Amino acid sequence: MSRFKIKSQSPLTKKARRGFRGYPVPTVAFSKVAVGIITREDAEPDALERWFSEDGDVRKDPLIGHKILEFTQQHGAKTVVVTDGIIGCPHEEGVDYPDGEVCPVCPFWAHRDRWTGEKIQ
Repeated sequence: MSRFKIKSQSPLTKKARRGFRGYPVPTVAFSKVAVGIITREDAEPDALERWFSEDGDVRKDPLIGHKILEFTQQHGAKTVVVTDGIIGCPHEEGVDYPDGEVCPVCPFWAHRDRWTGEKIQ
């Protein structure tokens, strides 16, 4: 019996699978969706956009996916980096809640590593 691995049909995932091809590099991180365009090594993003969904998982929203792809194309992306899963809660410290505090809306992420989801306290 053979098993087939179903590959994503997402254009972003396909680009990410190609590996590093040069700068600019957009990094796509899913909590809300934040895409930063990095144009050279060890630099901060030159452009940053965020998209939110009030109705569900932003990773499954085709309109948001299209907007992300359009944004990366506008910036001449040669390489795409996409996280494997959700990294942290979608709320921003210092914007949605005070610096140094835990998000009052997402208790799951309190005292957890945003990359692994493991408890840190």
